[in-house]
Amino acid sequence: MAKKRAKAKKKTRPKARKKTKPKARKKTKAKARKKTKATKSKKPFGGYSISFKGRKETLEAVFGSVPITPSEMTKKIWTFVKRRKLGKRR
Repeated sequence: MAKKRAKAKKKTRPKARKKTKPKARKKTKAKARKKTKATKSKKPFGGYSISFKGRKETLEAVFGSVPITPSEMTKKIWTFVKRRKLGKRR
């Protein structure tokens, strides 16, 4: 019986897996590093400003009195800005 117990206590180790790195990741990281170095000298993007200063229109005049979805709100705001020429490029 002693032999049976000895076999039960013995455990085998699982085989170690080889670590492999995909080649595509190395390329993307290298490209990302190059882009960050090049973008430091460029001006920041986003040179569009909208001024609602001095406007007397109410929200009902811009959106209407009926409930609308957020996407429709965005469309109506941009049509309002473009018609009144409130947006300016920097």
